[in-house]
Amino acid sequence: MACTVEPLVIGPHRIWPPLVLAPMSGVTNRTMRALYKPFGLGLTVTEFVSANALQYASSAKRTMEMIDQHGLEKPVSTQLWGDDPEVMAKAAKMVRECGADIVDINFGCPSPKVTKINGGSACLRDVDRCEAIMQAVVDAVDCPVTMKMRLGWGEDNLVYVEVAQRAQKVGIQAVTLHARTAKQFYKGNANWEHIKRLKQSVDIPVIGNGDLDEPYLAMERMRESGVDAIMLGRATLGNPWLISQIRDLMEGREPAPMPSPAERLAYAIRVHYKTMVEELGESRAVPQMRKHLALYLKGIPNAAILRERIMHTDRAEDVVAIVEETIASLERAVAA
Repeated sequence: MACTVEPLVIGPHRIWPPLVLAPMSGVTNRTMRALYKPFGLGLTVTEFVSANALQYASSAKRTMEMIDQHGLEKPVSTQLWGDDPEVMAKAAKMVRECGADIVDINFGCPSPKVTKINGGSACLRDVDRCEAIMQAVVDAVDCPVTMKMRLGWGEDNLVYVEVAQRAQKVGIQAVTLHARTAKQFYKGNANWEHIKRLKQSVDIPVIGNGDLDEPYLAMERMRESGVDAIMLGRATLGNPWLISQIRDLMEGREPAPMPSPAERLAYAIRVHYKTMVEELGESRAVPQMRKHLALYLKGIPNAAILRERIMHTDRAEDVVAIVEETIASLERAVAA
């Protein structure tokens, strides 16, 4: 096997393949990370966790679940957000004690519920505050600290190079850049020229993120920008086979073909859905899986009708029956 890229090295962690699952709120819990890891991820990242909430974790079951690990998805990076260096340092110590292999700082989330209290990408409006947070977290833990950010708050204030150079100075060991501004949210296109510029501006590893929804495109972006790894997020939802296809290219193989619609739905209901129900219980798994199943259904005949039926179904066995019926119909159509 002739690998086409090098492993990502962060501190003592030699990460192969250099494919990272992005932190996604309400999505990348321990169950999801364990399910997606075998498709070819080198590193997974938790949902982004509020450093303030961790101060009250003894009475916040949901917060503790967000940093919990399965054991199957290691190495795991735990991502924290907040605007107070001291609180972030305490939170970093806590997640390290709970098993985080890497602590990641969130300067990228554009969600109003985070930015209205100066967290996530809002921190980029104060570069000195960013540096203070990074320094405090690096000093607090004995594991690698990384950071994820956007280009800046708006087009008139692109601070990503300065923040990354300060990150390198204080001991951050890798930087991820999502090539949009905070004000863009997910509109427009991610500008990978900025990611290329960042890679040329620092010596620590750079991970590129944004609009990687096709395997050959992902590899092209990686080669042209020179990044050390790529991070996949929304494009993997309902399509974990994208991860496998990119891994194939990284390992010098042609990417495996996408499974058939029936095979995709079989994985969705017999593996993903079943695991979620077993681990989270029916009352929590059914609402969470609605959004996942809607994505697995993409491109399948009568998908809109099926989504509507699933959205109004509260029992796991009923959802399974609907999807199994669809799988049988698809298989009959192929046989015919």
